[in-house]
Amino acid sequence: MTMLSSLELIRRVPLFSMLTEPQAAAVAEAVVKRRFKRGEVIVEQGKKTNALFILLNGRARVLTADTRGREVILATLQPGDHIGEMSLIDNEPHSATVRAEVQTDVLMLSRTEFARCLPENTSMAYAIMRGLVQRLRQADRKIESLALMDVYGRVARALLEFATDDGQGELLIREKISRQDIAKMVGASREMVSRVMKDLEERGFIETQEGGSIVIKERLNTLG
Repeated sequence: MTMLSSLELIRRVPLFSMLTEPQAAAVAEAVVKRRFKRGEVIVEQGKKTNALFILLNGRARVLTADTRGREVILATLQPGDHIGEMSLIDNEPHSATVRAEVQTDVLMLSRTEFARCLPENTSMAYAIMRGLVQRLRQADRKIESLALMDVYGRVARALLEFATDDGQGELLIREKISRQDIAKMVGASREMVSRVMKDLEERGFIETQEGGSIVIKERLNTLG
């Protein structure tokens, strides 16, 4: 990867968007680009990778599992999101596994370069801190939903988190989400989620289209 392409990639990443030209050039010299295939583990729970990973494209899931191998999906990461900063800050193993959901390209910044860049770049430090706060808020919402909501409410909230504005005033989940994946997000069985989804559709809260995309009706907010 050439210096020029590195700089171009750096400038596309929100984490680095406020760096000065010399700062961006220094980071561009330090990063390494890597590609992960679908299903490949980027970081593994309980282990250290000693690097910061920034998604350039693709999509990845944040997972945790118990001793019997049962998985819970904690979050879905999109281009621009970063992974591994917690482990770099406290020098502890990763608290969750991150697996590429589709082919995913990342930029890797080593622990040494991360430690050098962070004190020199207040904008980068602030972006890291803001990202950590956002994840803490997401964790708070998940804890709240598990503690206070029934399965209907948890499924509704999970659907709303995946939905984006289609530009015509409706919320749309463009990519097909399996019932099993939703079950892993909300802490329920696949059978229960299937029943809830069927009921939500029959009651007009959601509408599944050809290809698997889902239109979210505004009334779903009353459940989530």
